[in-house]
Amino acid sequence: MGRTRRGRLVNGILVLDKPLGVSSNGALQECKRIFFAAKAGHTGSLDPLATGVLPLCFGEATKFSQFLLNADKTYTSTFVLGAKSTTDDAAGEITPVADASGLTEQQVLEMLMTFKGEQQQIPPMYSALKHKGERLYKLARKGEEVERPSRDIRIDHIEMTAFRSFGADRPEVEVDVLLSVSKGTYIRTVASDLGDKLGVGGYVCALRRVQSGPFVEPEAVSIENLRELKQDDQFEEMDKLLKPLDFALAHIPTVTLDESSGFYLRRGQPVQVSGAPLSGIVKLNLEAGEFIGIGEINDDGLVAPKRLVV
Repeated sequence: MGRTRRGRLVNGILVLDKPLGVSSNGALQECKRIFFAAKAGHTGSLDPLATGVLPLCFGEATKFSQFLLNADKTYTSTFVLGAKSTTDDAAGEITPVADASGLTEQQVLEMLMTFKGEQQQIPPMYSALKHKGERLYKLARKGEEVERPSRDIRIDHIEMTAFRSFGADRPEVEVDVLLSVSKGTYIRTVASDLGDKLGVGGYVCALRRVQSGPFVEPEAVSIENLRELKQDDQFEEMDKLLKPLDFALAHIPTVTLDESSGFYLRRGQPVQVSGAPLSGIVKLNLEAGEFIGIGEINDDGLVAPKRLVV
């Protein structure tokens, strides 16, 4: 791969296993330094408390990061019932609400299952969303709270994998859950809302993302592994860890272009392609198999370029 003053021209997607206590941007910047990459971006933040699958886009892959932002996600999490947190997770100030030791596993499961399906969710104040140009978490740190519009979310799968009650020794209950959710769903808010419905309060004490779109936990690479490769400047071995640019686009219909159509489309001209979909976004491949970008079917039924690989 080539180099510039800013770094190597690295193209591809790294499935990072984000460690505990590190921000998504902090993890991104370290990986960018390790790869000595000229350009990089992440595909949606994980809280510092959260670990797990964080796809990072290098070089030309950053052009297609929006398709990862929109991907469904799967998480494992531990909810604590019986207290609330200012941040809805263990990083905030914890306040006991009510003795939850009397809750049964069946009670918690039945209430948890009411969250399955399409619904409205109000995002937490401690989030990266913006209000009048300022991040909500920055306002929250100043002690401010603003009205947040609810958002459409969807929870496709909920599973309670463990229930722990500690009896009189501890007035709290811990619940391990597995959730598959749509983009923009806050697991912290699910825990808080569950606690409110049960009348005892709730927050997240552990959160791990095990899937983001097509990227799954077994593929994730640790920063420790990357650091070891960096010690010996094993860039070739590091580059082998990268997924191809179009790996995240398998769900998008593919249009195959002959040499002539590819030539004109790469110069910004819409082209006619036999058998192309009637509308929507398409993945663009040349007959030789080379991925060249994303296109869109225009009003004339032609394939127009939208995001192209340079």
